[in-house]
Amino acid sequence: MKHVHVILLFFCGLLPVALFAQVPPKGGSFSDIRFIEGHWKALTAEGRLIEAVWLGFEGDNMLGFMRMMNGNKADLYEMLAYEQSDQGLVSLVKHFKPGLLGQEEKDNPNRYIFLEASKDRAVFQNTSGDLRILYEKRSDDQFAIARGNKENDKWVFKDLFVFNKVK
Repeated sequence: MKHVHVILLFFCGLLPVALFAQVPPKGGSFSDIRFIEGHWKALTAEGRLIEAVWLGFEGDNMLGFMRMMNGNKADLYEMLAYEQSDQGLVSLVKHFKPGLLGQEEKDNPNRYIFLEASKDRAVFQNTSGDLRILYEKRSDDQFAIARGNKENDKWVFKDLFVFNKVK
């Protein structure tokens, strides 16, 4: 009988750990941006090709990268890391010119904090609070990245890239 009490106390002690382990992370999760996973291409209004790949999340991170072409020459590379942190989901972005010449300071990526999400859309805001980035699924084979700026006390979003899935 004494062993039953010890076993029962052991499992009762683990119950709170199991319950807290299933609490969703603060400030968004990878399921909010999962629709961007895959290989995508976009054409800008100027005819520039943007090719992007987002890997699925693994552990506390998800990675993406883009190459922006001007004709047959690379014009810009972009590396994106989405990390689950104590503050919630964050997006870290670094830009590189050809030759992998970094545009941001070495230890200072552009940082965007998860702001909100609803079905097939997620919004991040830069740390200075003056810019928002919207990821929005438009169909099973299309999503857009839009830039948001405040106009007359309202956030107005304009498409930066409209991506189509590469098949």
